[in-house]
Amino acid sequence: MTLTWQLATPADLTARHLHDALLLRHLVFVEEQDCPGWRDIDGHDLAEDTRHLLAWRDDALVAYARLLPPGCDGCTVIGRIVVPEAERGTGIGHELVNRAVAGCAAAWPGTTVRIEAQDRLRGFYVGHGFEPTGDVYVEDEIPHVRMLRTPA
Repeated sequence: MTLTWQLATPADLTARHLHDALLLRHLVFVEEQDCPGWRDIDGHDLAEDTRHLLAWRDDALVAYARLLPPGCDGCTVIGRIVVPEAERGTGIGHELVNRAVAGCAAAWPGTTVRIEAQDRLRGFYVGHGFEPTGDVYVEDEIPHVRMLRTPA
């Protein structure tokens, strides 16, 4: 089945879209990864310059990422990158990252993109042009690494 991709500002999101995004993030980051103390709601979801990248198959959300504008370090941020377990291994994750990078380039041309990746996914992100920029650190008992992708 065909995927429908949506790159939306907070004003473009319906309550259903936001609900489904928050639910998917909760199911994966809190329940599946067993991080009950992780604080997902951080005030960025409704910020005017935030972008939400969503992929739908019929009425089901099958991929999501959040794009944040350049911060104090000058980098845009791709975060909350999530694909439900049933969709992993289908290539959706690769398309999600490619579209997220393209979304950052369109919204904030010429900026470096930063991700805070789970270290076990380092090779996946290296394959998308990201490079580690520091030591591994632990967040919610999961090893992470900061990675940057400079503009092409």
